[in-house]
Formats: sequence, C-alpha cells, structure tokens
Amino acid sequence: MFPYDLNAYLKDSQDYLELRVQDNRVQRIQLTNGNVSHNSFGSKKGVSARAYKNGAWGFASSSVVDSSSISQIIKEAKFNANYLDHKLHKSDHGFKPTAAQASDKWSAQHEKLTAKDKIDFLKNVDAYLIKTYPDLKARDTILHSLDIEKNLVTSEGSSSYSMLPRATFYVSLTIEKHNEPYQIFIPYYGFGASKNRAAELVDLQRLIDENYLHLVKKSEGVYPQAGYKECILDSKIAGILVHEAIGHTTEADLVQSGSIAGQYLNKKIASELISVVDFAHSTAEGTCMVPVYIDDEGTEAQDTVIIEKGILKSFMHNKESAQSFGVEPTGHARAFEYSDEPLIRMRNTAILAGESRLKQMISSIEDGYYLIQSSNGQADSTSEFMFGVVLGYEIKNGKIANGLKDITISGVATDVLQSVSMVSDDMEWMVGFCGKKQLMTVSMGGPAIKCKINVGGR
Repeated sequence: MFPYDLNAYLKDSQDYLELRVQDNRVQRIQLTNGNVSHNSFGSKKGVSARAYKNGAWGFASSSVVDSSSISQIIKEAKFNANYLDHKLHKSDHGFKPTAAQASDKWSAQHEKLTAKDKIDFLKNVDAYLIKTYPDLKARDTILHSLDIEKNLVTSEGSSSYSMLPRATFYVSLTIEKHNEPYQIFIPYYGFGASKNRAAELVDLQRLIDENYLHLVKKSEGVYPQAGYKECILDSKIAGILVHEAIGHTTEADLVQSGSIAGQYLNKKIASELISVVDFAHSTAEGTCMVPVYIDDEGTEAQDTVIIEKGILKSFMHNKESAQSFGVEPTGHARAFEYSDEPLIRMRNTAILAGESRLKQMISSIEDGYYLIQSSNGQADSTSEFMFGVVLGYEIKNGKIANGLKDITISGVATDVLQSVSMVSDDMEWMVGFCGKKQLMTVSMGGPAIKCKINVGGR
C-alpha cells in the first residue's frame, strides 16, 4: 500500500498521534433479467492523521499518499489540536498508554477473480432462476464487494496492517399474484470470493429455493390482526433489534449524550435468558464476519459483554470515553474511510444462543406470529423502535399457518427483551452497513426469540 515505514513519521511526536493509510475498493456488478445492468469499480485511497492535546482532537486527511503529503497532514492535525486546546481549555492529562500489534491479510486465503469470472457466476445463478422458476416477472443477481486495506501506527507504539475482503451476493425475485407484484431480496454473505464457486452456487440455489417458497406463501397470505402479540422473532430480526435498539444505546458516546442505557448500568433490562455480546473478532465457531483485532486508535479489541443474563453490564468504549468512565478502552473506535475520524462503533453484536428448539417454540404458541425478515426500520436513544417485516407467518394452535403480507412491529426494546420466554439453540449471522455519521461494516446475529411485541395490521 505504501512503501515507507509509517513509524518514521511519528518519531519526533511529543503528544499523542495516529497515522492511517487506507484504501477502500468497491465493485458492484448487477444482472437484471439476465443482462448486465451495472458494472462499476471505485477506490478511495488516502492518508489521515489525528493528534490529541490536553483533551482536544485535531484531524487532517489527504487523498495524496506520499512522503510530503503525510508530513503536511501531521502538521495540520497538530495545528488543529493546539488551536482547539487554546479554545477549549480542557486541561486533560491524556490517556493511559496502550500498544498493540496485528497483521491480518485475509486476501491471501482467497482467489482473485476477474470481472468475467464474477459475471459468469451471476449468469449461472440467473440460468438456474430461469430454468427453475419460469413464472418470475423480474429477477436481479448482484455482487457487491468491498476490500478494505488499512495500515495504522500510533505514537504509543501500536501498529496494524489489515486487508479484509468482503463480498455479498444478492438475488431479487419478483412474482405476480392477482396483478399485484411481490418481491423478495435474498442476501448471501462471505469473505471475499471463494475458490469453491461450485459449492457457493449450490448454497445459493438452496437459499433461493427456500425463499421462493416464502415469497409464494406471502403472495397468498393475509394481513395480521393488529395488537400486542406473542411472536417468535427469527434470528435476522432479533439481530437487527439488538443492534439498533440495544447496541446503539450502549455506545458510550451516545450514553454520554443521554441514551436510556445510562440509567440502567448493573440493572435488569431483559429476561434472564438474554445475554448480548459485541465480539471483537472470534467466537467459539471461528472468525467473525467483521473481525477487528486492533481498532483505529491502536487499541487491542476486546469482546464486550453488554447484557449478561438480563443485567446491563457494560458499554462500548474508545480511549476518550473509557477515560471518562474510569474503565479500560474496549477497541470500538472505527473509521470507515481514510477521511473519517474514528467513532465508537459496534463490530459483531449478537444475542447468545439458548436451549430451546425452534419447533418447540412454535408449538408453544396458540395464536401469534413467526416473523422472519425485516426490510427497514429505525430506533432511537430511548430504545424505542419500529421495523418493517417482509416475511412472516401466522401461528395457529402451535403450527405454522398462512403467510403474512408486509407488516410493521414496534415497541421499546427493553420491554420486548424482558418479555422473552424462550431462546433458540442456534445462531445465524448477517453483515450490513450501519450509519452513524459515517457508514461502517458491522455484523449482527443471534438465535430466534419468543417474546411479546406490538404488531401493526392493515
């Protein structure tokens, strides 16, 4: 990425300083009804420096990555920190020094594919759609890849090199029923582009078959009865709920801004069946989908237990918030592009699996709903939320019944989690982009949960 030793630029620094060179490479290829409708590639490469002086931060960045540019942005970052220090008069004594080293190059594990290889793969998926489901009114196959290469050094002695490739396939299917269109959007996640594309194709076909049946049931489905209902939230929705309505409220900068979580540290906010962890890079099953070994302040990333058996145990911290709360930083400072300053961000946030079987959970409900996939939604600092649900089923007398049309669910996340009476024994993860002043790659997941929630009808 950059042929020189970045540490050489920090040797004369008397105050805290970070230096980061980063390149985000994005590619998107889309086939619409078998034809290439989009094919783009872009790169955002640059360098940034961030300085700290008595509680004041100074930041500068440049898209030019050479020796003179790096020297200049370091000078600008220090100037900005000194200027704000004179204005703010915080008189902060600085952070407890931390130093960590890591080098992770996931790209070495993956074969580099040409644009033709990728288009051919999408065409193979499209050929399967044509052959298997001739009644489709529209179909899209999409490959979105994001490779983030990053080199970071700090004046405290931290250094990190990472190259994380991420590719996601999307398949969109549209059918028509009584002259009304019904659509489903199917994501398929992975690290980069797998060498075993035949196996990926088989997995995708299985996923397509499963979701096509859901789509047909939805087109034949009913609207739910509005009200406070007993529901099973499948892992995808449970994961989004804990990310949006719990995770964000426990990011320490938002706690300092007045989020509801600040009132409940070491208090019960969920059922004893609920434990939530933000994983840094690994679980017992292996490497997480968004592995972070060292954050963008040079802090070693640590797993953070947010909720333990219903009790709110801790918040997510960068260096500054950790100093304010009198705790150790947890490695949550992350920046999406070279021109972004690090913010406190989640990494891999999940509810931990329980002991119940999904079939057992369904059979325990006389009249309720099984909700599978959300579309969009929002949550605020009170943990109040509203999500759209695009796939779901009625549960009648302990059995899956009619499919559901599009609906909404809403409530206060802490109330929903306190109502949880069963948690499934399996886990599922998904990857997405989180927007908090800047985009960020995150993963979220968990088991299915049985709870009570407000359901919106027609």
